[in-house]
Amino acid sequence: MIDKQHITDRFIKYVRIDTESDPNNPAFPSTEKQWDLAKILVKDLKKIGLKDVDLDENCYIMATLPSNLDYDVPTVGFVAHIDTSPDFTGKNVNPQIIENYQGNDIILNEEKNIILSPDYFEDLLQYKGQTLITTDGTTLLGADDKAGVTEIVTAMEYLINNPEIKHGKIRICFTPDEEVGKGAHLFDVEKFAAEWAYTMDGSQIGELEYENFNAASAKITITGKIVHPGYAKGKMINSMLIANEFISVVPPEEVPEKTTGYEGFFHLHDMNGNVEETVLEYIIRDHDLDLFEKRKYLMQKIAFDFNERLGQELIKVEIKNQYFNMKQKVVPVMHIVDIVEEVMKDIGITPLIKPIRGGTDGSQLSYKGLPCPNIFAGGHNFHGRFEYVPVESMIKATEVIVKVAEKVSEKFK
Repeated sequence: MIDKQHITDRFIKYVRIDTESDPNNPAFPSTEKQWDLAKILVKDLKKIGLKDVDLDENCYIMATLPSNLDYDVPTVGFVAHIDTSPDFTGKNVNPQIIENYQGNDIILNEEKNIILSPDYFEDLLQYKGQTLITTDGTTLLGADDKAGVTEIVTAMEYLINNPEIKHGKIRICFTPDEEVGKGAHLFDVEKFAAEWAYTMDGSQIGELEYENFNAASAKITITGKIVHPGYAKGKMINSMLIANEFISVVPPEEVPEKTTGYEGFFHLHDMNGNVEETVLEYIIRDHDLDLFEKRKYLMQKIAFDFNERLGQELIKVEIKNQYFNMKQKVVPVMHIVDIVEEVMKDIGITPLIKPIRGGTDGSQLSYKGLPCPNIFAGGHNFHGRFEYVPVESMIKATEVIVKVAEKVSEKFK
């Protein structure tokens, strides 16, 4: 159905372009280099024959595949993001192709002894006999989410080249800055004009997700007082020691490395300090909205109790909501999930319906009025040197897009 070499070449073309986003830059996009891929995608979309190809001033790309039906069906959208995570470098990505993988260790970088091993990454064993695309051990790969981008472009091309496949109007969008939490901020839902959409941004084959964390950030600022250590008794206040005590009071079992499924957590992801001031950066996550609110309250209460005991307000907590669980917006239109589940079963994929232990553009889009579940894109071990994607998974994801378009045309006839 989908040409293996063609989709491989397209994916490699896209991942070689550095599109790492920047969490510290409020601009859209947060890095100028995201325009490099955006402009290439505009050319590719026009070349394959999509209509209304538009790149706006904020680096959002939208395009249309017109309906080939003689009756009306809902307009469906597909969304992916062009940026890669700032957690690990995306510069000079050098993909390696592993044909007919046999479950062995993969040497990513012999000189640096970097090995992708199924002894640690057990999911590799699902893909015996398949073709894997890996990193060279010095960068991330960018399958998150250039696999999704590749699949959407390839699916649109396939539908154009096979007009006997019936489908309604399809809208696609590629967004910037998803990895820094801004991917849907300036998404124009009215302009997109779809009844619902899907992000192609999940991981392993079969993933289908319509639940995600409620999310907030917490910035804990602790103020100390510097005094010469030789004369410090009763005068010095060491903000770093207070920070250490604060960290120890946050529930130690409720952290990412000790939780799974629907379990929420507190994640200390950055700390910086000296005697006079220490700043702790947390993210707070929970699927349950009530538990989420209790987690935010606990952060405030810990700070309040510390300040009471210390006799002065040395700790300030700033909490900002980031996104909410899209389940509330998707359940009322659950047929949009059922369609994908049915398609997966039709083409021999076992659906893996589970909550996202993270966020997605689909969450913000759902709250903007565009219900938007998430479909697998096929990659594994995102945001690091051990990232890989099976080509066969990208092919299957592309087939899902094609079949969803076809299924909608049948169900709404």
